[in-house]
Amino acid sequence: MSDQVPLPGSRRPAPPAPRVRDVDPEERLDVTVTLRGPELPAASAAEPLTREQLEREHGADADTIARVTEALGRLGLTVTASSALTRSLHVSGTAAQLEAAFRPGLGIYSHPEQGEFRGREGQLHVPAELEGLITGVFGLDQRRVAHRRRPGAGVLPQALAAAGHALTPAQLASHYSFPAGDGSGQTVAIAEFGGGYFAQDLQAFCARQGTPVPKVSAVGVNGTPVLTLAQIQQLPQQQRQQQLDDSVEVNMDVQIVAGLAPGAEQIVYFSSFDEQGWVDLLGEVIAGRPAPAVALSVSWGLAEDAPDWSAAARSAIDERLQAAAALGITVCVAAGDDGSADQLSDGRAHVDFPASSPHALAVGGTMLTGATDVVWWESPGERTGSGGGATGGGVSVVFPRPSWQDVRIASLNPGAIDGRVIPDVAALAGPPFYDLIFIGQEQPNGGTSAATPLWAALIALLAGSPERPWKPQFMAPLLYAAGSSGSPAGMTGCTDVTSGNNTSSTLRRGYTAGPGFDAVSGWGVPNGTALLQTLSA
Repeated sequence: MSDQVPLPGSRRPAPPAPRVRDVDPEERLDVTVTLRGPELPAASAAEPLTREQLEREHGADADTIARVTEALGRLGLTVTASSALTRSLHVSGTAAQLEAAFRPGLGIYSHPEQGEFRGREGQLHVPAELEGLITGVFGLDQRRVAHRRRPGAGVLPQALAAAGHALTPAQLASHYSFPAGDGSGQTVAIAEFGGGYFAQDLQAFCARQGTPVPKVSAVGVNGTPVLTLAQIQQLPQQQRQQQLDDSVEVNMDVQIVAGLAPGAEQIVYFSSFDEQGWVDLLGEVIAGRPAPAVALSVSWGLAEDAPDWSAAARSAIDERLQAAAALGITVCVAAGDDGSADQLSDGRAHVDFPASSPHALAVGGTMLTGATDVVWWESPGERTGSGGGATGGGVSVVFPRPSWQDVRIASLNPGAIDGRVIPDVAALAGPPFYDLIFIGQEQPNGGTSAATPLWAALIALLAGSPERPWKPQFMAPLLYAAGSSGSPAGMTGCTDVTSGNNTSSTLRRGYTAGPGFDAVSGWGVPNGTALLQTLSA
């Protein structure tokens, strides 16, 4: 065995489950190895790059790929695919060979919800000759780090749909003054880490709304299965319920985009819910496989400083978001549904990742009081088994405030950095919810995971406007820059939300809305027509 050195950022705590046995040393595993590369363009760069430019100017160089491939080959590992564009290698080998290469100390753990999975604890190591060339190794540990940002499954009353209170796409488009057009010629990508896509529900939804059925491509990333309803119904009870719960959200994403931008094509990426799944899914979006997208909707996440994230994974995901931004793709990410504590109970305020990345458009949530948007907050300000929830939002403790985000909001955490503030924008997440269909039945739903595809659909409409199309760029920095009126584009292109807060019962304090930008609604909810005029001026 060659000399080895620690891999920075790879340390992880023990999984939150008992270790039940060792991994079979002969089991074949596939991992993703990320590589160093030149500094990526700033998020505020005015002109998006082509994929060819991104690979040529900012991709991993051929020498790095060759050196890592050769060194891993000497350890018995096989590089099955390489990408200079995404700075990554797919590597295959037995568990024993991966143990020798990276020293993960793999074991099988048993969790009451996730079941048995492969995990590790501590720090990875790499061959000394590869120090500084490898930035991360993902796929050794399968613990879950992707959670939906949504109200608790099954808590929305069926009577709500029967009463006809949930908003239709036409009502939402009217309420938010969406511009003319249907998104034709644009593609919206959607990230999913569980569940299945049910085409029959989309057909029923479109028939109910009187809109055409868009083209939807369901893509499994690196062999992740794309489950049908029949396959889910054959699973053991616990797995079946988890997949059905996740499927509610998958089909909500698809239907919201379909209802608001019916001319846009959709690519729904299904990936594993571990760190490797995040890295690989974003790699497919960057590569534009099977087609380039104008926006990616991500309604999953976890508190940015939750112990289950490794620092290397946060960096790898953020780097890929930065690459997407350089290509002009706006990655819309839900800010979370558990208020100021974001599901942690350590007495500190938290924000969600990857929404907290400075390379994402973070989307918060509102609810309606009459015809007015106010901050989404339902008692107790976080999700419980019987309901509740509140928009995520606040100040990052991980990511410094980017230069383009010129706002003055202090963290609730004493001594914290001047971090990235989220959300950037907001849209309906709470009552009266969205009019949707699941397994043939009306099932209204919401959460910031509904507000997020709404914004992705709006971006498709802006880019596909038949009158004055907006040339797509990463949207977040544009909202903070002065437009032709001299005011920030977010101020002229959004309707200000000035009432409400996101205090969770766990933390008992939170952030508050007020005039102008704030840490619970950002610049506010969209005024689509005004936003198009502002961005395309």
